[in-house]
Amino acid sequence: MKNSYAYLALATVGLLASCSKKEEAAPAPTTTTLSATINGAQQVPANNSTATGTFTGTYVSTSKQLTYTVTYQGLTPSVAHIHTGAPGATGQVAIPFANLASPITGTVTLTPEQADNLLNNRMYVNIHTAGTYSGGEIRGDIKK
Repeated sequence: MKNSYAYLALATVGLLASCSKKEEAAPAPTTTTLSATINGAQQVPANNSTATGTFTGTYVSTSKQLTYTVTYQGLTPSVAHIHTGAPGATGQVAIPFANLASPITGTVTLTPEQADNLLNNRMYVNIHTAGTYSGGEIRGDIKK
């Protein structure tokens, strides 16, 4: 009989312990708002272009998606995109823009490396023009 009580006590403790386990919830999505002022002063090397623009975007951590809008005035772009690179440094094209008409809008899914660069201020918008500014006329460092 003593063994029966011990077994019953152990079974009760096990049942209570299993009931008290909390289910792990999926991580809540984090939405990060991003922006940039785009101008010739941020270009590397800086230039005296009077063209300007803006970048606004949101990044959602759970979907890894960046949704963005780029506006500009004062130039006719030959190509535009988002590069990887810290402020003051140049880098490789990470996200090309298919459309060049302002406003440029889009949604892209980022790789883990791109997301890390974006969230740590290591990406920038670059708008190029033909001729004098073929390497980039205006630039905007993307920041949280």
